[in-house]
Amino acid sequence: MKLAIVVGTRPEIIKLAPVIRACLARDVPFVVLHTGQHYSFELDGVFFEQLELPRPTHNLGVGSGSHLAQISSIIRAIESVLVDEHPDEVLVEGDTNSVLAAGLASNKLGLRVGHVEAGLRSYDRSMPEEINRILVDHLAEDLFAPTQHARDILLGEGIEPARVHVTGNTAVDEVLYRRGRVDPEPVLAMFGVQPSQYAVATVHRAENVGDPGRLRGIFAGLERVASALDIPALVALHPRTSQRLSELSIAVDPSVRMLPSLGYHEFLALHASAGLMLTDSGGLQEEACTLRVPCVTLRDNTERPESIEVGANRLVGADPDRILDGALAMHTAPRSWVNPFGDGHAGERIVDLILARDGAAERPKLTSLAPRA
Repeated sequence: MKLAIVVGTRPEIIKLAPVIRACLARDVPFVVLHTGQHYSFELDGVFFEQLELPRPTHNLGVGSGSHLAQISSIIRAIESVLVDEHPDEVLVEGDTNSVLAAGLASNKLGLRVGHVEAGLRSYDRSMPEEINRILVDHLAEDLFAPTQHARDILLGEGIEPARVHVTGNTAVDEVLYRRGRVDPEPVLAMFGVQPSQYAVATVHRAENVGDPGRLRGIFAGLERVASALDIPALVALHPRTSQRLSELSIAVDPSVRMLPSLGYHEFLALHASAGLMLTDSGGLQEEACTLRVPCVTLRDNTERPESIEVGANRLVGADPDRILDGALAMHTAPRSWVNPFGDGHAGERIVDLILARDGAAERPKLTSLAPRA
């Protein structure tokens, strides 16, 4: 048994860390393929160090670009690596261009594909992520669904039950594993805040950053929340978001404070002690639910409805009034919800399921993506 574990963004590194640790604990051979989709390989190296993971075996160095440019570049670059490494299964996580490209290339090479975090649906096909996750779910042989709800979605789309396994979400694994290893005091002191007396916010999704009206609405909403609750809002921004704020000349109130680039441990420390999370991130909805930090989601839909159903999250979109109303309601909400995303052992279950299946499986026969004469 040999696994190829594909990452391309920082959230993927975090969410596949529990799988890598499970491989190390079980002496399962693996290679890590980094597509380089986000940021730089060097900056991502900090995440590997903080998470105590072996550095990637291969770096494809794709970088930023249009969706088609990224996908085609990854497919071209990953073929020779997969042919040389000849893994028994290729694991991808989530819904990025790296996931789709690696899944397509592996499928065309005749390699088995495992999709971690399968079965999520926003039912908004204008989102590139929605198309990516649907396509990968339908070409993968192993679908590791985080919840029963996700499994039901996959079965409803006609996927064979034997391919779908409910494992919990690996994001929960990493949060629970890391929280006790992180000291929040130095980070809180750095920003001059007290536990529960501040909000954390993130804004990065294309539908928010690319729409001037939505971006202005979100920052107006953050200002209203900070004023109404008399707390600062500490905002972590994608570089693209910072650039758009500058291009649109959006003035930001001093109560909304921009964070410098933070490592995973530092951001986790801030999040764990926050009074409120406001975000358009899917993964941070799960993280907030796990940390018992009330969440307000700055989107019109979510592929994590379980967090809303248990009372840990509220969907508000980009309207300032709705953002304020949602924040006021969630800030005083009871934090007694049951976490629907798992118990912290998803990574172990995923590797154990692959190992259990491997005994009865034949080694895949590789085909080539290269044109035939």
